[in-house]
Amino acid sequence: MLRARRILLVEDERDIAELVALHLADLCDEVVIANDGHEGMRLATTGDWALLVLDLRLPGPDGLEICRAVRRDRPYQPILMLTSKSSELDRILGLETGADDYLTKPFSVLELAARARAILRRVEQLQAAARDNGVGKPAIDAGPVTIDPSRREVTLNGESVELTAREFDLLEHLASHPGRVFRRADLLDQVWGYGHEGYEHTVNSHINRLRAKIEADPSHPEIIVTVWGVGYKFSGQAA
Repeated sequence: MLRARRILLVEDERDIAELVALHLADLCDEVVIANDGHEGMRLATTGDWALLVLDLRLPGPDGLEICRAVRRDRPYQPILMLTSKSSELDRILGLETGADDYLTKPFSVLELAARARAILRRVEQLQAAARDNGVGKPAIDAGPVTIDPSRREVTLNGESVELTAREFDLLEHLASHPGRVFRRADLLDQVWGYGHEGYEHTVNSHINRLRAKIEADPSHPEIIVTVWGVGYKFSGQAA
């Protein structure tokens, strides 16, 4: 029997919460609203959710605290963060903490629904691949890093590396095309499932997080290399 697809929306502004829930309802079987951080933390860490939509500023534990708590036990839980328009730092912190994507307030509910749909579609693709019992994709070896797409596992010098779902998708995509330079807009389209001007920082933040986890010296990366003025490429020549 298929499990119901449920979305948890943690938003303390009730009018916004009800409007967002109305538009998310078309994407799932149930939208559950939590109006403060305490209820949001309890539900996020105990329930089975297809997607978490977290406001950053909340009474009680904020969205960052909830995101960190979820990521400790559920590295592949999809998370969409809602942040303040006035604070670039909020957006950076949200992504660095492990959110898969973010939207700034005020936002279009239609764009929010599109972002959520893209995340859910990506999850469905991953689940379909996991159900395929055929021969999986071969592992990718690049110096100290090994990527096993069929198991969705990454090791660094033989030690397991904990990645979020989006980090893994990004790393696998780059590693599957060694030497090819990807523009940020290309990666948004091909890994995130959408492309919007002004959201290239999403890619930058995820690249920085990946480098912190797999590079010997993240300030001088050898595996994921910046091609200045263009984008990023995966180098198979890492020492």
